[in-house]
Amino acid sequence: MFRILRLALPLCLAAPALAQMPSGFVDMGKFLSDVRIEARYATAANFVGVPIDGYQAEKVLLSRQAADALLGVQIELRQVGLGLKLFDGYRPQRAVDHFLRWAQDSEDQLMKTVYYPRVDKSQLFAQGYIAGQSGHSRGSAVDLTLVSLDSGEELDMGTRWDYFDPRSAPASDEVTPQQQARRELLQITMMKHGFEPLDTEWWHFNLRDEPYPDTYFDFVIE
Repeated sequence: MFRILRLALPLCLAAPALAQMPSGFVDMGKFLSDVRIEARYATAANFVGVPIDGYQAEKVLLSRQAADALLGVQIELRQVGLGLKLFDGYRPQRAVDHFLRWAQDSEDQLMKTVYYPRVDKSQLFAQGYIAGQSGHSRGSAVDLTLVSLDSGEELDMGTRWDYFDPRSAPASDEVTPQQQARRELLQITMMKHGFEPLDTEWWHFNLRDEPYPDTYFDFVIE
């Protein structure tokens, strides 16, 4: 989720704020009828503990190219009774700036026990969990997990989403064989349809041939 650059200050490279979603983006809740959406950055249920700047609606937006690729993933997973739950896609640069301000406030430890119990907040930059830019702001990165189509329940992947900890690495040996197998299934299926994983977060994937590789958008999600 938070790789690309490891900087202590936000970069002012985002495109100018736009009033509406550009034509090259889609709302995944409308694009995939059976996908689950849990846009936690629009709520207080995230590692900061408050709604994040730029998230004014509980939506997940992605470039059309990333959306088309996820459709292929969803179709394949349906064959084994599974589906996708999306936590985040496009992320406004102002949201990344919000994360940076939070990371630099050593007094704010509200969500530590839930999201980063084994990592000191002062080390979040050094360990790559927070950065001045995110590939999410280019519109073709996605955070997701597997769910059962029958129940809609998330599969146990060994950690929660956005858990800042070495145990979140896809190849971590701190999870059970079953949890590891689920991570591998997600990773293999996503890679088959054009996404690349991160070596630190089992839930994060970037579209390999993203359409806006040099553009960091900042339009509000509404």
